[in-house]
Amino acid sequence: MVSITSPSATGGTGASELFQLLRDGEPRTRAELAHATGLARSTIAARVDELMRMGLIAPLAESTSTGGRPPSRFALKPSARIVLAADIGASHATVAVADLAGTILAEHTEPVAVTLGPEHVLTWMLDTAAMLLEQTQRDRRELVAIGIGVPGPVEHSTGQPVNPPIMPGWDRFDVPGWVRQHLEVPVLVDNDVNIMALGERATAWPTTEDLVFVKVATGIGAGVISGGMLLRGAQGVAGDIGHVQIARGAGVPCHCGNTGCLEALASGPAIARALRAQGVEAENGDDVVALVKRGSVEAVQAVRQAGRDIGEVLTACVSLLNPSVIALGGSMARVGEHLIAGVREVVYTRSMPLATGHLAIVQSAAAGRAGVIGASMLALDHALSPGAFHSLAGR
Repeated sequence: MVSITSPSATGGTGASELFQLLRDGEPRTRAELAHATGLARSTIAARVDELMRMGLIAPLAESTSTGGRPPSRFALKPSARIVLAADIGASHATVAVADLAGTILAEHTEPVAVTLGPEHVLTWMLDTAAMLLEQTQRDRRELVAIGIGVPGPVEHSTGQPVNPPIMPGWDRFDVPGWVRQHLEVPVLVDNDVNIMALGERATAWPTTEDLVFVKVATGIGAGVISGGMLLRGAQGVAGDIGHVQIARGAGVPCHCGNTGCLEALASGPAIARALRAQGVEAENGDDVVALVKRGSVEAVQAVRQAGRDIGEVLTACVSLLNPSVIALGGSMARVGEHLIAGVREVVYTRSMPLATGHLAIVQSAAAGRAGVIGASMLALDHALSPGAFHSLAGR
């Protein structure tokens, strides 16, 4: 599952099985736990006591009583353990510490070029993590997992970037193995757009089962959640919509080696290039955003056209995946409604009415924090899973 608010299957036994019911944070009495599991009250009492000794759950305020002593209610104790989250982008990176409820306790962002290589960037990540642990007065022994997002394709089974076009020196680098040499906890690595999809869902759409998150920045990509599950594909490149050819792109070269790719026409650098061709000074996506905010007609029109181009590809995604939500994020989403208007114009016009009748196309609610929130979700979903329970309990 993609969110700790959706418990994993309770295939285990003992305290682990009970913990899977309580990990959603909803308080329950012993009687409610007995009813949910079918176990005897005495068994429930013993397992509740065990989880309390581990520090993983805690009693809350007393429940309403129908007579006699009011029953105690128990829930996940968010402060019991912590996870580390890192969102590594092309030119900036964010590191955060979160509790078991996914609440960010502290975070830090600064310019870090991914082109400096894995050891440099990951060393910065660990140094920043140490600073945040000191700031939050938490011990590294409380750390149970680390989630990391990187701006390139990732082989999920190994956590290794695979042929990442903007990450020189990272190809097949053993990110989890290198990090575990310094912090001996599970390390989960995924593509940055995938973790943004997790972060967006956790922030604004926790009950939505079908969501597409589109990042529009230096590149263009999508994170796809279908049936409540994050789709990575056979080689981890599901959602790579930036290299789908579009009608307007005939003959336009893309850095991937093909021509006509969406990214070559609708990314931040591509929009800036189109504006320069019109005599408008714009070197990059940030310049485009600034021009739009100053009311430049040329910039607004260029962004609107980029939205139409993105909408062309998303129309196929709507027919294939039938999402309930399409959320647009990334640095170019800062242009506001102009980009989204172009997307809506094409998607709502070209898609079947049945597919768009309840489809929301919106700006990301998590915005710049989508990645780091999603990285914490990645770590938490592993740390709180049945398979990781004994490691969680032993820390």
